[in-house]
Amino acid sequence: MKTVRAQLAQGYAWWEHQLTNMEGAQEPVAASGISFHLWRLYQHFWLLCLLFPIVSLVQAHPAPIRLFVAVAALVFFAASYTWLMWPHPASSGARIRAQSRTSLILFAVLVALVLALSLIYGFAFLWLFIGVSAIAGVLLPVRSAFLAITILILLPLVISIGTSGSVARVDWLQLIPLVLLVRGLGLDMIGVARLSSAIRELHAAREELARLAVLEERLRMARDLHDLLGHSLSLITLKSELVGRLVEKEPTRAVQEIREVELAARQTLREVREAVAGYRQPVLESELDGAQQMLSAAGIECTIKHTAGMLPPATDAVLAWTVREGVTNVIRHSRARYCSIRLTRENGAVHAEVINDGDPRQEKNIVWRRAGSGLSGLSERVTALGGHMEALTIQVTELEAGSTPSTGKEGFRLLVELPAQSSTMSRRKVRL
Repeated sequence: MKTVRAQLAQGYAWWEHQLTNMEGAQEPVAASGISFHLWRLYQHFWLLCLLFPIVSLVQAHPAPIRLFVAVAALVFFAASYTWLMWPHPASSGARIRAQSRTSLILFAVLVALVLALSLIYGFAFLWLFIGVSAIAGVLLPVRSAFLAITILILLPLVISIGTSGSVARVDWLQLIPLVLLVRGLGLDMIGVARLSSAIRELHAAREELARLAVLEERLRMARDLHDLLGHSLSLITLKSELVGRLVEKEPTRAVQEIREVELAARQTLREVREAVAGYRQPVLESELDGAQQMLSAAGIECTIKHTAGMLPPATDAVLAWTVREGVTNVIRHSRARYCSIRLTRENGAVHAEVINDGDPRQEKNIVWRRAGSGLSGLSERVTALGGHMEALTIQVTELEAGSTPSTGKEGFRLLVELPAQSSTMSRRKVRL
């Protein structure tokens, strides 16, 4: 029973895959404006060229063996023409058929067959070059198709003049329409094939753009969730550790801290819901307050200087992400004792600095190791607004936290510079 169920499941999956492929293959056909049925009707219409040799055979009353060979050749021609022209030019089957070695061999056989029949049975079989020209236009690449159609135009002329003995004896009233049909149908098929190829490429490009858009959206959501949860969960972890130390020594303060943990958890849940529901921009002022609270809970002294004034919403949001990511990395990786956050405006640009006196080598190595999140994600936001970002080791000579200066040692600085009034914002959709 399990084996039967497994086979049924596999069969259902196979049919679902086939139906999906068929739906995907039908989209370029629908976009071309020519349905499968219309294409089949159009390509079968040109089998009317078989009427000329058939009428010629009926009127000539050839020997049975010659009649049998001619009829067999006509049946072979009709079957080969139908097989080569059956796939819709905009479908994947036409592209596969055009790349098939069998198709090219069959095309060459048809050219030789029509030449032989025309030389053996007469002028009426030259009308089969109309179908051969249509096959050349659909099957061959553009340059090869032009060359083949040119040769197919010249062949009836050469054969007619050769069999007639002179130009004056050629029946031009039949030859000129034949040459025009060979040329016209061949060029029409080249146009149809090129249009179908362009439609297939456009459809493939649209599918690729849709796939890239989905990947970009997933990356954006992953980046935003990382930034949201990384900051908030770090705060909850630190406060929980603090509660563990205070629960016996200072129960009252421990109760207050656990209430703040609850509030932080609720806020995190609300922010995650907002991020999943749609786009969310953090606010700089709120991030500065949260950063001070978070650093204080981690036992890191800090100073905050904010003189940038009012900022455009997009700039404010990127600076808020800068403060959030910078402070999160200070707490997680730096082992710092002091941290300084500065937001200033100079010469039409806004600067955000997060400086700490922790271990710069450890912080820089850990922070940049995670591609697609952390400072890498922040760098994408900054670049989108036309700014630039630096994360580097410095000599801490100006950092003061509280009353304790920290000078003469190495530290780590995260610097973001953005245009105060970015013209890029009005021209480019920025994903934060």
